[in-house]
Amino acid sequence: MNVPDENAWVSAVRANPDHAKNYAQRWRNLVDQGQDIFGEARTVDAMAARGSRILDAGCGTGRIGGWLSLQGHAVVGVDLDPDLVEVARRDYPEAQWIVGNLASFSLESTFAGSHEFDLIVSAGNVLTFLSHAERLPALRKLHDLLAQDGRMIVGFGAGRGYDFDVFESDAAQAGLEIQQRFSSWDLRLPSEDFLVAILGRPDIQN
Repeated sequence: MNVPDENAWVSAVRANPDHAKNYAQRWRNLVDQGQDIFGEARTVDAMAARGSRILDAGCGTGRIGGWLSLQGHAVVGVDLDPDLVEVARRDYPEAQWIVGNLASFSLESTFAGSHEFDLIVSAGNVLTFLSHAERLPALRKLHDLLAQDGRMIVGFGAGRGYDFDVFESDAAQAGLEIQQRFSSWDLRLPSEDFLVAILGRPDIQN
């Protein structure tokens, strides 16, 4: 997969107007089949103090952020697809859900709470959907929303147009440092196939 010149989700929805609907149904089907779809959320929960402020960056249907809100965290989710955000609002009203692009969204007029987050999570290959021009601005925005001693955890697969070393370079330019690397959301040793990275500010070690 080449680096997209356009946001890959926007491109997919234009090619298939039912793309978001099908995506939401996929997760419902997995639940109906008895599959566990909350593994990433449990990892984030284990990293968080009770009642943490958590940003779900690229929240989709609220699968992760919604589960975390049910554990008592103060969750805000952001996604550019209004149909997915509507699902999140319906299924998880305990959290706050915002329509916006990760590279340009603002919380100033839509969210009255704190604009600093103890934890930021971006799962489901979200960062690989961003266009080349969106990636560094998105990481800078997430950096600015991270509390001074906060942490960010992201996960995405290889072969999706965002090489792991390029991501690390972009993160450094955005003021973030990879503190730990894993190959899965249950924190297995690093591999070349999948990256789960925990990031923070370079002068803060957690």
